[in-house]
Amino acid sequence: MPSSIAINGHLLNRAVLVLNANYSPMMVCTAKRAICMDYLDKVEVLVNYNEQVHSPTISLDLPSVVKIRDYVRYDNLSVDLNRKNVIARDEHVCQYCGNSKTSLTIDHINPKGKGGLDTWENLVAACKPCNQKKGDKTPEEANMLLTRIPKRPNRLHYFQLYVKAQQQDWRPYLFMEPFEVN
Repeated sequence: MPSSIAINGHLLNRAVLVLNANYSPMMVCTAKRAICMDYLDKVEVLVNYNEQVHSPTISLDLPSVVKIRDYVRYDNLSVDLNRKNVIARDEHVCQYCGNSKTSLTIDHINPKGKGGLDTWENLVAACKPCNQKKGDKTPEEANMLLTRIPKRPNRLHYFQLYVKAQQQDWRPYLFMEPFEVN
């Protein structure tokens, strides 16, 4: 019995895609939260995983995609500018040398001392050796090329990163493939 509790506990942490009433992606939550929202009749379950969770009295299909019943005004495309999100946007890779096996820092492409701002377009992930080598220079002055030009990400990009083998049913809701018409 204890092993089934552990399995259910793990299943309750499974990622669930939450859509607004207009089907636009809003967030990712845990299956436990989605089940609670379903019980309170705040969401409609659109897609389930193949697993179930069990209590002593009932069995429930594990939700994968839910849609909230009442539309919420929500800026669903902006992403907070912070260290974690810059590194995630850059896929945990140094944008100068391509190293992904070391801890990363954040580098200002145009250094702060030369008027560089804290913007998505001016910040990149960099390994410590590259950041120290570049110092207070622009990439051109340091003779260091960026592997790609940084852009402001949107939340949809992050939702797409969640899609693994278990979340294939999310793909149409994240504009990764068309809906199947029956």
